[in-house]
Amino acid sequence: MKRTFYILLIALGLLGGSCINHKTSLQKPNIVFVFADDQREGTINHLGNNEVITPNLDRLAEEGMSFSNTYIMGSFSGAVCQPSRAMLLTGKKLNNLTKSGAILPEQDTLLGETLQSAGYNCFGIGKYHNDPASYVRGFNEGQDVYFGGMFDQWNVPLHSREGAKNFKKFARPVLKNYRKSNKLSHEQGEYVYGGKHSADIFTEGTIEYIKNYDSEKPFFVYTSFMTPHDPRSTHQRYFDMYDTVNISLPDNFLPEHPFNNGELRIRDEKTAGFPRRASEIKEHIRDYYALITHNDEKLGQIVQALKEKGVYDNTIIIYSGDNGLAIGQHGLMGKQNLYEHSTNVPLIISGGNIKKNVRTKAMVYLTDLYPTICEIVGINIPHSVEGISFQSVLENKEKEHRPYIFTSYRSSQRAIRNQEYKLIKYHVKGEPKREQLFDMQNDPYETNNLYGNQEYAKVYNELNTAFYKALIEFEDNIWDKENN
Repeated sequence: MKRTFYILLIALGLLGGSCINHKTSLQKPNIVFVFADDQREGTINHLGNNEVITPNLDRLAEEGMSFSNTYIMGSFSGAVCQPSRAMLLTGKKLNNLTKSGAILPEQDTLLGETLQSAGYNCFGIGKYHNDPASYVRGFNEGQDVYFGGMFDQWNVPLHSREGAKNFKKFARPVLKNYRKSNKLSHEQGEYVYGGKHSADIFTEGTIEYIKNYDSEKPFFVYTSFMTPHDPRSTHQRYFDMYDTVNISLPDNFLPEHPFNNGELRIRDEKTAGFPRRASEIKEHIRDYYALITHNDEKLGQIVQALKEKGVYDNTIIIYSGDNGLAIGQHGLMGKQNLYEHSTNVPLIISGGNIKKNVRTKAMVYLTDLYPTICEIVGINIPHSVEGISFQSVLENKEKEHRPYIFTSYRSSQRAIRNQEYKLIKYHVKGEPKREQLFDMQNDPYETNNLYGNQEYAKVYNELNTAFYKALIEFEDNIWDKENN
C-alpha cells in the first residue's frame, strides 16, 4: 500500500526535488555488455545453427535485434582480438589505433569514460587485452581482471581491485609513460585462482556486483569471457552434450588452404594436424560448441540476476564476440584471414525500446557500437570516436548503414564486400598476387572464386574501384606503401 501511494505521489508531481532527481537518474538504462572470445557469427541456434545448444542466446535474440552482418575491421598482427577490443572501447578505426590497440592513449575517450561522465558507474571484469592504465580510466569499479590474450582456463592469473585507489597505484607507471611501456600488463596480479573455470569466475563476479548494487546511478557492466578461445577446456557436462557423430563439417571444409596466404604455419594453424582430417575437425567443433554452451549458461545466470534485482526491464543487454574462427573452414584453424568465418561476429541487442525478435542484414562494424550506445542512452558522442551510430537500424531493420565493409590483415590481405559480393586481395611476400571474388548471396561459404570470370567483370570493376576508395577512407597507408 505504501509503495502504491509513493508511486501515485510521483505521478502527481507531489514529491520533493531529491526524489525527482532520483527518478531522472533512473531514466537512463543500465547496460550489460557480454563479450565472447573467438565466437563467430553462425554459432547461435535460434539464428540458424541447429547443432549448437544456446537456449539463453536464443531467448536474447527473441527479445531483441540480432545482426547477421557485424564485422571487425581486422588486425595488423596475429593477435586479432587486441585491436578488435581496442576499436570497441575507443570507437577508432584500425589504422588509427596506437600500437595496434596495445595502448589506448588518453586522447582517445573510452566508452567507459563517456558513460562515467554521463553519470554511470562502470564495472569491468574478465579479459582485458589492452593496457592497465586504460582499464583504470574506463572502469571506476571492477574485479578479477585478466591482462592478456589466452591462458589455462582453470588457472587464470587475475588482478584484484580493492577499490580504484589500489588499482591506480598498480597502473600509475603506465599512466605516466603509456607510449613507451606496457610491461605491467604481463605481470601477474595479487592472486591466481586454481581449479575454477574463468567463465564461472567472471559470471560470479558479475552477479555479485548486480546483486549488491545500491547506487541511484545507472550501471555499465562489461563482462569479458576468455572463451570459446583455446585452450578449450570446460566442465565435462558441456562436452557430454555433443556427439561428434551429429556434428556436421562446414560446407567449405578443406584438408588444406588452396594457396599460401602468408599465415599457414602460425600458432593458431598448428592447433590441428596437417592436412586437416575430418574426424579431428569434428572434435574441435565439438569442443568449440561446448564452450559456447558454457558461455550461454553463464549469460542466462546474468540475465536471471538482473530479473531478481528488479532492473531487467531497465537494462540494455548486448552480446557479441571480438572475432571469429575458422576451425577447418578453407583448411584453416585460426582467425588470421579475411574470410567471413573470421571477420563476421555475432551481435544481439536487447532491452529498452529495442524491437523484439528482429534480424537485420545491415552491415555494421563492432566499432560502431560505441556511438550507438551513446545515442541509445541519450549522451553526446566524443569527437575522438570514428565509428558511426546505427541507431537508425535499431528503429528500422531495412535501413542501410554502411554500403560496404573493408577489412585488413597485416600488410598482406585486404577485402571489401557489399551485400552481394566480396573481393579479397593477397600480396604475400614471395608469392604471386592473388584475388578472390565471391557471390555472397549464392555462395556464403566462399567456395567458388569468380575472379577472372568475364561474366562478373562489371561486378569486379565496381568492387575494385570501391576498394581503392576504401584505402583512402580508412587511411590505409600500409597496403598502399608496401604493395603498389
